[in-house]
Amino acid sequence: MGKASILIVLKVLMVLICTGWISLWLLKPTNFWTRKWKGAEASARDTVFGYYGLDFAVYTFPVIALAMIGLVYLNLQPWEHRSRQVRSSAAAFSNPLVISKLIGILSSVEILAVFLFILFLAWTFYKRISQDFEKLTPVESLKLDLWQLKYLRVATRFGLLAEACLALLLLPILRGLAVFRILGIQFEASVRYHIWLGTAMICFATFHGASTLFIWGISHNILDEITKWQRTGRIYLAGEITLVTGLIMWITSLPQIRRKRFEIFYYIHHLYIIFIVFFLLHAGDRHFYMIFPGIFLFGIDKLLRITQSRPETYILSARVYPSKAVELILPKDSRLRYTPTSIIFLKIPSISNFQWHSFSITSSSTVDNHRMSVIVKCDGRWTSSLYDMIQAELDSNADKMKCIPVAIEGPYGPSSMIFLRYDSLLLVAGGIGITPFLSILHEIAAAQSSCRYRIPSRMHLIYVVKKSQDIGLLNSVSTLLQNHPSQKWHLKIKVFVTQEKQSGATVGEILSETSQVQTVHLGTKGPIYAIHGPESLLRIAALAGIASIVFFVFVICFNNIFVPSEKKSVHSLRVALSSKNKAPKETSPSWIADILIISSFIISLACTTLVAIILRWRKVKKEIPLVSQREEKAKELGSTETKGAVEEHEVHFGGRPNLEDVFSKFLNETDGSNIGVLVCGPESLKRAVASLCQQKSQWFNSRVQKKKPYLSFHALNFTL
Repeated sequence: MGKASILIVLKVLMVLICTGWISLWLLKPTNFWTRKWKGAEASARDTVFGYYGLDFAVYTFPVIALAMIGLVYLNLQPWEHRSRQVRSSAAAFSNPLVISKLIGILSSVEILAVFLFILFLAWTFYKRISQDFEKLTPVESLKLDLWQLKYLRVATRFGLLAEACLALLLLPILRGLAVFRILGIQFEASVRYHIWLGTAMICFATFHGASTLFIWGISHNILDEITKWQRTGRIYLAGEITLVTGLIMWITSLPQIRRKRFEIFYYIHHLYIIFIVFFLLHAGDRHFYMIFPGIFLFGIDKLLRITQSRPETYILSARVYPSKAVELILPKDSRLRYTPTSIIFLKIPSISNFQWHSFSITSSSTVDNHRMSVIVKCDGRWTSSLYDMIQAELDSNADKMKCIPVAIEGPYGPSSMIFLRYDSLLLVAGGIGITPFLSILHEIAAAQSSCRYRIPSRMHLIYVVKKSQDIGLLNSVSTLLQNHPSQKWHLKIKVFVTQEKQSGATVGEILSETSQVQTVHLGTKGPIYAIHGPESLLRIAALAGIASIVFFVFVICFNNIFVPSEKKSVHSLRVALSSKNKAPKETSPSWIADILIISSFIISLACTTLVAIILRWRKVKKEIPLVSQREEKAKELGSTETKGAVEEHEVHFGGRPNLEDVFSKFLNETDGSNIGVLVCGPESLKRAVASLCQQKSQWFNSRVQKKKPYLSFHALNFTL
């Protein structure tokens, strides 16, 4: 079977698994599913697997299997594309449809997905509440009126809506085990789905908790109910702790706090461990298995990321730009390959032992086998500490430079180089948003000598900065600014300096003026371990499979050893079912069973981590020696030279670009081509570019012409 056939089989298999898992959620509120599922659980009770094994296999494992098959699919998928992207109506669905300051930029696919999810929530609530009202019975411990009893049932069912949001909450923020990568959505782009789901979950949970407390209050049982920790049934105290923890996490993640006090957001968000544990104790294991897939994959993903960031490495050298930006040069294993626009997460223990910050990679693994570089704009507390540390080394006259150890996660990036699919590229960058485009320029320059794939023939880079000294960030691609007749691609740069007024200066002159880049070679202590990146996709899939098997085995063993009393109720349950009597109402499993789930999960993560550590150290032992400091210095000196004239490029002072005019000129120059529009920078810039893509696509589609330019919009993110 050829690779193409295998890819088709895997894709069909993923569609079937996804359809089946969604069907479970749709059928779960129905009486049909309730009857069939109770019968299935009754049949499984007298087996070694028990109902807990059945719940894991049906509710949890499909998503884990989907992630594993997806990783295999991505591993077999071609990394490079030789052919151009075909225009299709399906591709148009990914372009902007709604552009709003409040909710951001939404495509047709995203709007459809949100609508279907809301429809699912409405369906679940309607089926549950209609069944509750049909068989409404008073609670003996609570003396409530009919409307109060109905309101209590409504509050209870809102808890199920929060549970549905929680089931998907952690899937968008996976990195190595990213399920969304199968759809071509990267981690940094899918974070907003995590925000939406988290906000919806907190709203539903708050209504659920506040309404329940209200009913308890008017029945004068609030103190008795709020402190109840029963051995079976709902543990209300655990639910209250879960709600308070979730509210604290949500409040500290609001943009007003996250952007200005990132440390508070970062540390408080680690309360998710308490949130998950107490949710399990509150809801019981039957409900927990529904939301367990995301937790399971997130736990494995988190431990794999911790493993791959060991051992720590060192910053080889740093370049300080006049615009208070620092370029860090890091050692890279020569076998590590990554796509342009990839990001890494960096931690510097001398600044903070716990904070990780994301940065776009500005280098190309095709061009440089041994080094990786990122540019950091130093305008925050953490980044300013880094700048001060580097500047102190520049100012010192010590013979021995300071060692700066760093830990690296990643790189994480697209599974293929999508920008090569287009005939032409229009790149729009604002400020430090230039960083992902630097890697694209390096990659395309290296690809023009290769016959493996075609490259865009025409590229325009629109770069918006506040000060002319910010243009110095283009120094790393200064050798690419000269267009030669033999080149397969043509690059034109238009720079707009918004807060300065000057005339007559060219890009070359400004680069010469701002080329006073100071370089410092930092010291090292002991061996320099290169960045090896994440484990291969096949190994990650295998590790997920190992963790699933270990968890399945231990949860079955623990429940058969520590919860033997459930077997004694099998005969009575069978008698009730066989005599067509109403089966006794099941209470939620005891908190002992919940603790056994936690124990099995911890053991499975420990076993997986042990295997990952062994694989990591085997890879480190095979490490290829790094380039010498002399070779590196020569490369750095050579990279700052500007060869040839660059008068073709433009610099405009004193205002923002007229994007509509820029788009119109570019479309006229590339008549009949397939155009990729990539933007990275402030949200206001992204919205402006998205709006123009929307308008220009509609305008050109309404014209009668043989070849209509087609614009594909892509927004890149370098911060989270």
